[in-house]
Amino acid sequence: MQWEVVIGLEVHVQLKTHSKIFSGASTAFGAPPNTQACAVDLGFPGVLPVLNKDAVRMATLLGLATNSTVAKRSIFARKNYFYPDLPKGYQISQYELPIVHQGYLDIEFGENQTKRIGITRAHLEEDAGKSLHEEFHHQSGIDLNRAGTPLLEIVSEPDMRSAQEAVAYLKTLHALVCYLDICDGNMQEGSFRCDANVSIRPKGEKTFGTRTETKNVNSFRFVEQAINYEIERQIEVLENGGKIIQQTMLWDPVKQKNRPMRDKEEANDYRYFPDPDLLPVILDDKYIEDVRKTLPELPAQKRQRFVDDYGLKPYDATVLTTDKDLALYFETVVKTINKQDPKLAANWVMGDLLGALNKANLELKDSPVSAVHLGQLLARIIDNTISGKIAKTVFEAMWAKEGTPDEIIEKQGLKQVTDFGAIEKAIDEVLAQNADQVAEYKSGKDKVFGFLVGQIMKATKGKANPATVNELLKKKLS
Repeated sequence: MQWEVVIGLEVHVQLKTHSKIFSGASTAFGAPPNTQACAVDLGFPGVLPVLNKDAVRMATLLGLATNSTVAKRSIFARKNYFYPDLPKGYQISQYELPIVHQGYLDIEFGENQTKRIGITRAHLEEDAGKSLHEEFHHQSGIDLNRAGTPLLEIVSEPDMRSAQEAVAYLKTLHALVCYLDICDGNMQEGSFRCDANVSIRPKGEKTFGTRTETKNVNSFRFVEQAINYEIERQIEVLENGGKIIQQTMLWDPVKQKNRPMRDKEEANDYRYFPDPDLLPVILDDKYIEDVRKTLPELPAQKRQRFVDDYGLKPYDATVLTTDKDLALYFETVVKTINKQDPKLAANWVMGDLLGALNKANLELKDSPVSAVHLGQLLARIIDNTISGKIAKTVFEAMWAKEGTPDEIIEKQGLKQVTDFGAIEKAIDEVLAQNADQVAEYKSGKDKVFGFLVGQIMKATKGKANPATVNELLKKKLS
């Protein structure tokens, strides 16, 4: 039987506020356990939550950036369940009236494939604490630093039909929240994590199959692996006459498999009801329009501008705008060379720079080569001070923090030879030493020309201007 995959994602975005969603406690990452949880976060009797207005602004930004409806009236509810790391016995979230609903996000994947993924809703809620098991023998520790951290849960429509589409949607959303500056996007620290709902059905069937939910996956690679595993598992169960159980799963990246965590809860299991301590959130048109005016240039807009203004290919523009900091780095390089050769800048940023960062396992912010210095290096290629080949040597020295491009070029004597007389002398010497190859070239073997150019560049230690070498050599051989 042919099967169709149905995927919907619930993404938890940790908002970049300085304090928690209902208290003044800090949200800074990495503090010692239980040092950033106040009486409100701990659920002490008599305390009252106070809504963080910055969390509302950030949710509104996301709504506007995803072509969604921003609700003028939304309410908070209590989602009741027991976890040791949830002191109140309930989580404050939004249920029937979320702050954002009915939007969409356009994604690109594969070779020039695009698709529109619906966004059902995005609602504000507080995070729970964290249970720690690894550091304790036959015990669990509870760290409540994270309790009350503001989250925006973004729920997609079940519009994705492959793990590839799901990852493309996640990457698009990740770039968006980073551009909006509402989330730091750090997946290792749990700032951006995903629950993947997966079901399968016979091709052509309209009714959804029974879904499972894989919780809290915090890397693009793990999301792809978990979804593909779950697809294969469900197909195998159904084709062997079994039945899919609606479950919550956990992905084990070591064993490369999902394992059941618990039966999946329904909304009525949580006994939602409006939180009596929090008033409805009322937003008027002026508020929404004021927030709209603060929208930055978004990834899709920046990508199109890179194509239009810099003449880049769509693929190059996509790579350079996926990460906000990378896009800024590229534009700084282009500005440094006065926009003379944006394609050259794109090639160096995507090739040499990213390659060196990957090899050294470094983030862009930790790059030893600044955007200004890379621009200065490219300026020396453009003005023919050095060749592209010599520039690779200078880049390596810059990476080793040996100085600015000009300092390295001067110190190592790497300036390009443009003097016709000196180059002509080198050509004459190479031709005299390679009479057989000269004869082959003149008999019609054009490939020998490249060999001769290589010998001349070797004789000049790579400093001869390649264009001048080609021009003079052709004259000599004609």
